[in-house]
Amino acid sequence: MVSLVDESLDANPLLWDFEFPPFDVVEAKHVRPGIRELLRRLEGDLVELERTVGPKWSKLVDPLERIIDRLQVVWGIVNHLKTVKDSPELRSAVEEVQPDKVKFQLRLGQSKPIYDAFKGIQDSSSWSSLSDARKRIVEAQIKEAVLNGVALEDEQREKFNKIEQELEKLSQKFSENVLDATKKFEKLITDKKELLGLPPTALGLFAKTARSKGHENSSAENGPWIVTLDHPSFTAVMQHAQNRALREEVYRAHVTLASAEGLNNTPIIDQILKLKSEKAKLLGYNNYAEVSMAMKMATIESAEDLIEKLRNASWNAAVQDLEDIKKFATEKAAAEAGTLSHWDINFWSERLRESKFDINEEELRPYFSLPKVMDGLFSLANKLFEISIEAADGLAPVWHPDVRFYCVKDASGNPIAYFYFDPYSRPSEKRGGAWMDEVFARSHVLARDGSSVRLPIAHMVCNQTPPVGDKPSLMTFREVETVFHEFGHALQHMLTKQDEGLVAGIRGIEWDAVELPSQFMENWCYQRDTLMSIAKHYETGDSLPEEIYQKLLAAKTFRAGSLSLRQIRFASIDLELHTQYNPGGSESIFDVDRRVGRRTQVISPLPEDRFLCSFSHIFAGGYAAGYYSYKWAEVLSADAFSAFEDAGLDNDEAIKTTGQKFRETILALGGGKPPLEVFIAFRGREPSPEALLRHNGLLPVTASA
Repeated sequence: MVSLVDESLDANPLLWDFEFPPFDVVEAKHVRPGIRELLRRLEGDLVELERTVGPKWSKLVDPLERIIDRLQVVWGIVNHLKTVKDSPELRSAVEEVQPDKVKFQLRLGQSKPIYDAFKGIQDSSSWSSLSDARKRIVEAQIKEAVLNGVALEDEQREKFNKIEQELEKLSQKFSENVLDATKKFEKLITDKKELLGLPPTALGLFAKTARSKGHENSSAENGPWIVTLDHPSFTAVMQHAQNRALREEVYRAHVTLASAEGLNNTPIIDQILKLKSEKAKLLGYNNYAEVSMAMKMATIESAEDLIEKLRNASWNAAVQDLEDIKKFATEKAAAEAGTLSHWDINFWSERLRESKFDINEEELRPYFSLPKVMDGLFSLANKLFEISIEAADGLAPVWHPDVRFYCVKDASGNPIAYFYFDPYSRPSEKRGGAWMDEVFARSHVLARDGSSVRLPIAHMVCNQTPPVGDKPSLMTFREVETVFHEFGHALQHMLTKQDEGLVAGIRGIEWDAVELPSQFMENWCYQRDTLMSIAKHYETGDSLPEEIYQKLLAAKTFRAGSLSLRQIRFASIDLELHTQYNPGGSESIFDVDRRVGRRTQVISPLPEDRFLCSFSHIFAGGYAAGYYSYKWAEVLSADAFSAFEDAGLDNDEAIKTTGQKFRETILALGGGKPPLEVFIAFRGREPSPEALLRHNGLLPVTASA
């Protein structure tokens, strides 16, 4: 009998010694046995490490990195497949082994022998001679161990561990409810008149959805069409549907997502907030926000201070935005002009933008075909950072035929990293949004086959409109910015020169600094050479006309106050819920949201607004008491981009030199130095919000960080 078990484990791809993850063959049936066996082996490695550990790098950090990394890589495969190829079987398998995985992580994070060995290194005579990166690893491991409850005794530790298990389950359930509620909403439309104003790309998408739901004869021209809450579908309706009743229905479904009928996230949120508050108190903090900030650049005060400065700078501009839209709707004799509601704002602001800048998002799509955008992005990376990116499809297994695989090479043509790219929306199995994550981190300890270092591998996932018929995927300008954004994250992961695996790439970087490279890359979408290199009509090859480029530039700050305020609303409610809110008290989470809304929303939210029920960033992602990080990092990224503006955006030599400096500091150092020091090494001074406000056209208000 034993040999059979062993054979089936040998055949389990999660346990193979792979060079690239076997994404093509991992199935739900491999998860339970694979993860359990992996944890059993890692438990053995941990017991051995605790037995032999000492305050020496080779006796502590190298073996520890092997354990941490193996779990991260294998669990990463399973988790990744759950986000891009979700299925009931995979879900229940993950749900079943998750408690075991959390239990092991807690056991590792609370290991007294490992903690003592790190303290031993910190107290040793050789401490001063350690490299910055190694010091950062030791300090972070000590801090993390404390936040993981290493100092808690029996009963308290048990309580802490129960909380961690429960939180992991709840955030998983939160995510699933959002995905299921999104999938559940379908509006079948048979009369084309109901879809007036919607562009051909949207009709093509709705027809494609209808075909996937059994209406096999559906066409863009004749329908039937199915509208969903998936991002490309929702946005198209909000911006273009002349049918106000349709906009209202879709908007209401969107803001009440996962708040009713068996998929209600309200009690889950309350439970998450209650447990996070208990966890903070167990660790000796006043609230969860303090726990969150322990590993970040900002403090609660400095985050609140920045948010308030930006709120002040944005408020009047946002009020003016609304006035402009009202005035425009009145001029157009719109029936709703006097009573504009949430479902009218995007529609009318889109019409105002078209009339003001004569730009129609949809008419721009033919200029942004995915293949061209990627070519332009890669040549920008070459110009700035002296890297070349080549297709390497077939070298590594992928999880879907649409996924591309690329190799990144240095100036001498040597491979330095790889990445996967999964561009299109697949509502039935893939979660919405866009993200980058690591597959492998760079590491000298984990180098294979005689090489000196293991190369980093990333995956980039987007959710744009898939190609329809023989047309390539034609992108909105916003989707172009999203690809640049995720590629910025990938660059920091891939261009790291850090060989210490625990602080290589994006590892070990304070969370509120991690958005710097991604937001920095977005700025290039507006830079003439870059934009002109990607904006070529997919049929004629013509470049984007100059006057449209000028209008895009002018439109960059259109509604900047409103868009800034939207982010500030999210950041404010997040901090409020994790500092002040008392679960089970007299105020509900929605009362708090409405209260925050009065300071951050020019039109008060609908009484039934339940957007918190789908606010996955803070309840199912890593942004709890950290959503402010987007704004914090935007200050850093705008300031970093202003170094290129100062050098002269049309001066190729200066751009190269500045790009090289950016690469050697912000992209190369990883978590090996504190982010403020890294920023100063690049910019020569501390960051200031001046560049951000200038880029957003919100500068009249003076502000300083």
